[in-house]
Amino acid sequence: MELLADFIAAHRAVIGLVLLVGIFVAFLWERFPPSVVAVGGAGVMLALGLLDEKAAYGVFSNSAPLTVGAMFVLSGALIRTGVIDRVGNYVVDLARRSPRLAVVAVFGGGMVVSGFINSTPFVVVMMPVCFRLAEAMGVSPKRLLMPLSIVAVLGGCLTLVGTSTNLVVAGIAEQAGLEPFGLFSITPYGLAIAGAGILGLLVMARFLPSDSPRIAEKADGSEQLYLTELTLREDDPAIGSALGDANLDFAPIGVISGGRFVTGPDAPAHVLAAGNRIVARIDGASLMTLRGGGRFGIGIGDKLDKEAMVVEVTVSPSHREIDRRLGEIPFLQGQPVRILGVSRFRHNPGPTLSENRIRAADRLLVEADEADIERLRANPGLIGVAMTSITAFRRRKAWIAILVMAGAVLLSALGAMSIGIAAFIGVGIVLLTRCIDASEAWASIDGDVLILIFAMLAVGAALEAAGSVALVVGALEPVLTQAPPWAVIAIVYFSAMLLSELLSNNAVAALMGPLVIGIANVSGVAPYPLLIALMMGASACFATPVGYQTNTLVYAAGDYRFVDFVRVGVPLNILTGIAGCTALAFWSP
Repeated sequence: MELLADFIAAHRAVIGLVLLVGIFVAFLWERFPPSVVAVGGAGVMLALGLLDEKAAYGVFSNSAPLTVGAMFVLSGALIRTGVIDRVGNYVVDLARRSPRLAVVAVFGGGMVVSGFINSTPFVVVMMPVCFRLAEAMGVSPKRLLMPLSIVAVLGGCLTLVGTSTNLVVAGIAEQAGLEPFGLFSITPYGLAIAGAGILGLLVMARFLPSDSPRIAEKADGSEQLYLTELTLREDDPAIGSALGDANLDFAPIGVISGGRFVTGPDAPAHVLAAGNRIVARIDGASLMTLRGGGRFGIGIGDKLDKEAMVVEVTVSPSHREIDRRLGEIPFLQGQPVRILGVSRFRHNPGPTLSENRIRAADRLLVEADEADIERLRANPGLIGVAMTSITAFRRRKAWIAILVMAGAVLLSALGAMSIGIAAFIGVGIVLLTRCIDASEAWASIDGDVLILIFAMLAVGAALEAAGSVALVVGALEPVLTQAPPWAVIAIVYFSAMLLSELLSNNAVAALMGPLVIGIANVSGVAPYPLLIALMMGASACFATPVGYQTNTLVYAAGDYRFVDFVRVGVPLNILTGIAGCTALAFWSP
């Protein structure tokens, strides 16, 4: 053991680099999730003594992961109060009138929004909107989904809180004793990259695939949209107006009037009357919000009192009534229950709720009292009968969530407090005002991201303590000291970009952060341009489906091929990289 300890002590720097290579290989192998690889790597470094206990605990004092977690919660509050949903509904309504203007609203607004909230939930919410927008424009959803991800990534480069990667690099800089980054410190360089990215996207639009997705086109971009029918009451304000002019919080498919289903181009002109049933596909939270609002009669079946509960029910493959119309299934006639909506995995049920022929694995939202819920559980043709986890939006509190997010950004921009402290105070406000429940707030935090950041910060600290960073910087010193500043900036930017096309952005930022500070010390280039180059290079990745989380989302939903991202993303990577490096070289912070 003593010989082993002496060997480790004599070769600490080299052992650290060997472990670093091992971590990279494990990331590429993808046998384990990135967070598991990072924790394992940090654990090995602790076990070998490359990182001592005090330095390991010091990682948890870094402000970056806490800021990321707080921003996750504030983004969750915007979603929970229906703010993001309202944006989506507005775009769909705009698309009916002017599809091209809707495209500008989606991508322009998406870039701005992604500068202040986590882009992943934003893209999740906007994917179904892009499917409807594509339908309105008569184009393939593939021509909108990839640009949606690209724009969200570009928007994340505009502010310090645009991506967790930016916050990780800022945390490393602060830990190294450098002056903290401000909220808009990186904005001029982000604008240069965003401008080049938009220009490149317009040029590369011809190379976007135009074939229809094999699966996603039928799913309308979401597996959780429920087909429902909403009955107009006698006093509804929409009575007497055309369906297309009605003030609705959802996009209707058509309307059932006098036993006839009016859909397609005739639907918007249909004049609504009491008793008409509007057919729509909407997400579960919106459906529950409409149920609580009381404006419409929701679904089909018996009218129940306000004490009724909502359960989720899945149709068993052994159900005797498979292929019968939903309005004819026995439990609907035999029990006082109401079917609020039906969802079908990767397909659209229809054409209407009552006429939909049931299939195995159809998911139903059913309103019933306690006794009838027990009867549903006893039905062998129904499985998974359980209280729904879907809850209504808290729209009345939307203004609080908006003000809190805006307040956090404004306080940080004015220098009154750091974005981390402002966001943390904001979390307290949205919890106390019930914009979001505690369980929902914690569920909105991506634990894998936080664990990955903490673990990779520990790995970075170990490499620095072991002398591995100094060893690499020393080997590069002859080249770096002779290279002009623009070349050093380009080396950092494109190295981060290439690694991030294969590995986690946050992992690359955490690993390269100490190296970049060391490079700044020996090259004579100020650390801030290099750190910003690291932020931008690690985030602005378009050439692979795994280059960024949003790329992965649209890759699956849009049924893209890997080569689709390469064809469009490589030129964008080069163009945005040149723009970012040029801005940093000539307008250094």
